[in-house]
Amino acid sequence: MHAKSAKSRAGLGFTLLTIASAAFLQLSNPLPLQTLRNTTFDQLQRFQPRTYQDAPVRIIDIDDESLKRLGQWPWPRTRLAKLLAALKQAEPKAIAFDILFAEADRTSPQAMLNLWPVSQDLRRLLAKLPDHDRIFAEEMAGSRVVIGFSPDDTSSAEPQPPPSKARFVEIGGSPKPYLPPIQGFVAPLPPFEEAAEGIGALTFIPDADGIIRKIPLLLNYRGTLVPSLAAETLRIAQQAKNFTITSGIENGAGISEIRIGKITVPTTAQGEIWIHYTRPEARRLIPAWKILSGNIPAAELQGRILLIGASAQGLMDLRFSPHGDIIPGSEIHAQALEQMLSGNHLLRPSWSNSLELLIFTLSGVAVGLITLNAGALASFGVFMLTLACLWLGAWQTYQSHHLLVDPMVPGAGLGLVFLVASVFRHLYSERRQRWVKEAFSRYISPNRVEHLIEHPEALELGGRRQVCSFVFSDLADFTGLMESMDPGEAVALLNHYLDEMIAIAFLHHGTLDRIVGDAVAIMFSAPLEQKDHQRRALECAIDMQRFAHRYSQDLNAKGIRFGQTRIGVHTGEVIVGNFGGNTIFDYRALGDPVNTASRLEGANKYLGTSICVSEAALAGCPDIPARPIGRLRVKGKTIPLQVFEPLAAAEAGHAALHDYLTAYQLLRDQQASALDAFRKLTANYPDDALAAFHLQRLSANKTGDLIELTGK
Repeated sequence: MHAKSAKSRAGLGFTLLTIASAAFLQLSNPLPLQTLRNTTFDQLQRFQPRTYQDAPVRIIDIDDESLKRLGQWPWPRTRLAKLLAALKQAEPKAIAFDILFAEADRTSPQAMLNLWPVSQDLRRLLAKLPDHDRIFAEEMAGSRVVIGFSPDDTSSAEPQPPPSKARFVEIGGSPKPYLPPIQGFVAPLPPFEEAAEGIGALTFIPDADGIIRKIPLLLNYRGTLVPSLAAETLRIAQQAKNFTITSGIENGAGISEIRIGKITVPTTAQGEIWIHYTRPEARRLIPAWKILSGNIPAAELQGRILLIGASAQGLMDLRFSPHGDIIPGSEIHAQALEQMLSGNHLLRPSWSNSLELLIFTLSGVAVGLITLNAGALASFGVFMLTLACLWLGAWQTYQSHHLLVDPMVPGAGLGLVFLVASVFRHLYSERRQRWVKEAFSRYISPNRVEHLIEHPEALELGGRRQVCSFVFSDLADFTGLMESMDPGEAVALLNHYLDEMIAIAFLHHGTLDRIVGDAVAIMFSAPLEQKDHQRRALECAIDMQRFAHRYSQDLNAKGIRFGQTRIGVHTGEVIVGNFGGNTIFDYRALGDPVNTASRLEGANKYLGTSICVSEAALAGCPDIPARPIGRLRVKGKTIPLQVFEPLAAAEAGHAALHDYLTAYQLLRDQQASALDAFRKLTANYPDDALAAFHLQRLSANKTGDLIELTGK
């Protein structure tokens, strides 16, 4: 049975592991687990952010101080033209505006004429002044300037895509199905589109929690490829013409890398790059007011990529980062450019899902099998060690190679395997415990097994004093039955008889003390105390006698001479506990009441009764009718014991209780008329064996109710 159970357990364990694996695969992509995975990656970045190295990227920051010094936003385009002119003099690699110029400058003279109540002469004079937007566009022309357009799917779609100022080379197939799609956009003014050397999308695609972890390098506008601001700025800084996109279309892998000029950038399948954030770095930012005031030397800007953006809180260009802080959008563009220029990329490889599934499968099999077969402490230790290895491996991979391998989702799947295996092992242990309990219940009483399970400390040598009730039964003439029939058949009859007798005892929550041949000893109020142990014992004896009488009658009717059962019931104080030695225990009761119950069982043979119960046992159940037998003194006892015969199990033919009690009163009082009274009883009730016993004693000139069985 053990080998079969172990095999079944292993098979079911692998089935459960398969179910857990399927659940892992189904759950590895939904939003809750994706959020959990992203949170894990955020924690890795918080523990060890990217170390800032002085890269050729600077942010010209329109901060709160700049607004305070130069006036509220929006600034006149002439001021932006002045800012652009100051930057151009430093000969940067590229200048990118993280600002959308979709509306005309409201401070231009032409725009103001519509608001000012001026004379016609003054109006003609002001109309000759140059337009601010034209001044700004002229300043852009011929410079390495990149401006942006804003994807907006809620706006009315433009009939034409944004002007493309780059070439796109596709290797391996079209990347368009994998790129983030946009259906509409807000374009900059046409003069700016024409003057700028590059144009890119001012877009971020935050995750469900609003955090910017990745930015796309390219987007798909209705089948047309358009670059992001960071990608276009990097192209212009190199004076390159091409974006080269490599895709693994043949196996559905999506985009693998995008080459911008001479720089190859590994991407996600959707053409995105993971941003490996640094902590806030002051060297990256140059306030715009310092540029306009001439406080920044040209050498500080020469040969750098300059991003013009806003960090002022009122301008609302603020984003959530994985570090838990809020940063301006221009800083995200700058950090993306720093990564692409340095080649220090943060990657989530395309094979990471397969690796995580493999790790989960191998570790899940190991943890599942150990949990199914080892102890709770060992299996929990292996589970925790495996989790620690998962996290340590993920941390080492991130720290040393800047690879994002997720330990959280495999860990969650591993926890599911551990939970399922633990529950299964618990259920198996319960089933095994029930099997052991049932097996031991065939050797000792079920209530004794229950007690040992709940109180294992009871398994120690020694005993305690306790008042208990005892039922002893014996089968008359079984030796003769063995001699008169086949021993196998006789044993089968005996086994059935004992099985029913013990079942009755267990039904009354008795404890099997011992079986000796055809004799059964039952104990009540041990190991668990029973307040009504006397009643339980007597009712048990009555039910056992009823079954035994019926069983004997049925067999006798078939010609099998199956003897009668005699039962003794007594109550008294005994020592109950485990006796024997350290090698083997024998749980039993020791004391005179045990022997007395056995003597009462044997006395039935001479008294003509089937159940003989002591006064001490009968005292606990006064509502059960019984008739007195007499004061019985057995061998080895000096003090007689008042005993009774319960009438609930009396056979037909017994004398009426009133008639018997009247005759017994005469017997007890040693009246001469007692002899005639019992003669009358036996005449009227010839089957009453107890009445016949008293008549025999009286006929032998033995008066009184003291019955001497000292030789028995």
